[in-house]
Amino acid sequence: MDAYLSSIILSRYETVREKIFNSARAFGRQPNDIRLVVVTKMHRLTTVQAALGAGIRDLGENYAEEAVEKIKLIGAVQDLSWHMIGHIQSRKADLVAQNFAFVHSLDSIKLAIRLDRFAGEAGRKMPVLIECNVGGETTKTGFPVFDDSNWDHLYTEVEKISELPNLEIRGLMTMPPFYLDAEKTRPFFRKLQKLSGHLARRLPNVRWSELSMGTSTDYWVAVEEGATIVRVGTAILGDRSSQD
Repeated sequence: MDAYLSSIILSRYETVREKIFNSARAFGRQPNDIRLVVVTKMHRLTTVQAALGAGIRDLGENYAEEAVEKIKLIGAVQDLSWHMIGHIQSRKADLVAQNFAFVHSLDSIKLAIRLDRFAGEAGRKMPVLIECNVGGETTKTGFPVFDDSNWDHLYTEVEKISELPNLEIRGLMTMPPFYLDAEKTRPFFRKLQKLSGHLARRLPNVRWSELSMGTSTDYWVAVEEGATIVRVGTAILGDRSSQD
């Protein structure tokens, strides 16, 4: 393990945690209610190991095969949780069900059925978040919810997912349009929080405790708007290209 790199990562991690703390306090929230997932996608194994050396135990990955290779090489680490935050191809649902603690990116009934099947075969109940496309971007996955008129259709889909025995819905996730000005993402985070309340009223037996939203460029705004999980990579691990 690279102790110097671990110290750099720890310093950045603490800076992000402090900003989360200040944003939460300013809006009357408890900072400890917010989980910081460090995004390790496309980072080298040595960087991931340095993050673990810094005490980080929530890691997020976007690509199943790349992640599983890292997971196997790193092995068992106490309290380590791997989060799948990227789009999941249905044919790779088995890899996800077998290797990840949490799925943030459930974006279709088809995928839900596959994950449910493989989670059952693994003898586990998998916590999942419903991914929502709040910006209407065709380049992004997720259930389309940018138009409020689609919300009733989403309710129907989520109700079906909630009946699958090996999945446990915990809340919603989104990736809003990218802006250099973080303030411009605020309306999208508010929309997700509003949608969460709408679904909670329609499906009160489902656990709607989590909102996964916010990245390196806007996580503090997401915290102000109710995020319980933020997904931060570059602000903590640095630019991936600098490691090549």
